[in-house]
This record gives sequence, C-alpha cells and structure tokens, in this order.
Amino acid sequence: MTVEIGQQATFRRTITQRDFDRFATLSGDDNPIHVDTAFATGTHFGGTVAHGMFLYSNIGRALGQLLPNSPQLEQTMLFPNPTYAGDEIEVCVSVTAVTNTTVTLTTTTTRSDGQPGCQGEARLLLAGASANLPKTAVPAATTAVTMSGYRLGQSANLMRTFTSADITEYIDLVGDENELYRENGRLPGALLGGLFSCLLGTELPGRGTNWLKQSLRFPRPAYVGEAITASVTITRLRPEKHLVNLRTICTNPAREIVCEGEALVLAKEMAETVSHHS
Repeated sequence: MTVEIGQQATFRRTITQRDFDRFATLSGDDNPIHVDTAFATGTHFGGTVAHGMFLYSNIGRALGQLLPNSPQLEQTMLFPNPTYAGDEIEVCVSVTAVTNTTVTLTTTTTRSDGQPGCQGEARLLLAGASANLPKTAVPAATTAVTMSGYRLGQSANLMRTFTSADITEYIDLVGDENELYRENGRLPGALLGGLFSCLLGTELPGRGTNWLKQSLRFPRPAYVGEAITASVTITRLRPEKHLVNLRTICTNPAREIVCEGEALVLAKEMAETVSHHS
C-alpha cells in the first residue's frame, strides 16, 4: 500500500439522540449528560451531548476507510466543544507523516458551525508490518489532596466480554466495515475506550463527568470473547478547577495490557449536584 502525506478520508453524518442511546447501551456509559435530556438541559451544556468515544468511533471509521486492515497503535483526543444531538458533523483524518511501518494522521470531528468537537492525532501500523510500543512511565501521584470525597489512588474497575453481536451492533451504528473487526474479531479501539467512558461517566468520578482529554495506546490486540478488565485510577486532583486526572488501563485474561492511557475530566457538574443535595 502506498501512503503519501496529505492523503485524507472524510465523511459527514448527522448524529442523533438514538445514536447516543445505542452507544450508551453498547459501552455501558449511561452518564445522564448523554442520555437524560432533563438532566443535561440543567447543566452548562444545555442539552445532551455525544460520548467522546462515539466521536472517536467515527474517527476510527475514517481511519479504516483510508488505511484498511491497519491496526491502531496510538490516539490522542481533545474535546474542546460539545457535540449535540441533531448536529451534522464532518469527520476528517489526514496523513502527516509516513515511515516504513507506521502512518501518523491528524484526526478531527467538526460541528456544523465549524467548531471542533474532537481533535487529535492517530498513529497506525501499516497492514502487514510489525512494531513494538515502548513502555510508558506510570505518572506519579501529586501531593495528597481530596476533592468532593475523591482521593489520589482511588480506583474503579469493571470486566466486560464483548460478543460477536456487540461487534455487529458497533458496525451498524458507526458504519465501520474494517475487516479487522468484521472478519478477524479484533475489538475496535473505541469499544476499549468505551470501557473507560463507562467507568468515568458512571463510577469515578461518576455521573455528570465531562471528558476533556484522553490518550490511548494499544500495545497488543484484544478480541471478541476475551474477558477484558478496565480500570481507572486517580493520579491528580485540582479542586479549585474541579479537574481530575486518571490513569486508564485495559488488560486481557493473561493480564497483558491491551489499552492504556490517561484521562482528564471535569467534575464540576458532580460537585454542584453534591452541594445541591447536601
């Protein structure tokens, strides 16, 4: 496969509340900012907003269109603006660097008003190539503080085994026909990231959490039928800004890491909810 700098894949789609509801069921993340109109209307969003991992799933679709059968190694994401139900988004991935084994791309979802909903960078392994990701250092916990009952080192975890039916639903929802998932049983990065979404949005910090930033690395593949354990652990708290940093990890039954990264979330809506009910 010949890949050149400047190559792009792009598409448009109108996202709906039904899409949010389906992704909530698929990922387990029923954070009310995504699925509860009454709750979301009372937040600074003013309405339900897309899951960050749903936006990422659409980026994955574009990556698969441009580079079919090319496994993803890394992804960074910023969520600078909320994306609302009923909006038409444009998804674009563009090649910025190419080596003998990997391709680096910018990745963006853009709202109909021209503002980015998700922007970042992806690195993919060319089909048939091999590469080893270097180990990452675990971020050290900062000075011990607490925030609305949260503490450094606090963690939450879940176990999930994805089925062929889950992959079928994912393909139908996203439109991602990449053979890596459709034929080979490999789990899309957005489903692994969706486990973090579930934990962040329903457990730690919990319902009302606003995802601001996420990095993901995929040291090895994960597959349908494997029991995947996901965990999130608080590494930094900034009470004055209601910000929480967390280490995010998914492991397979052999306890090998299949996805890892770091999350930054805003827990302001949670803090306000706690104060209103205390």
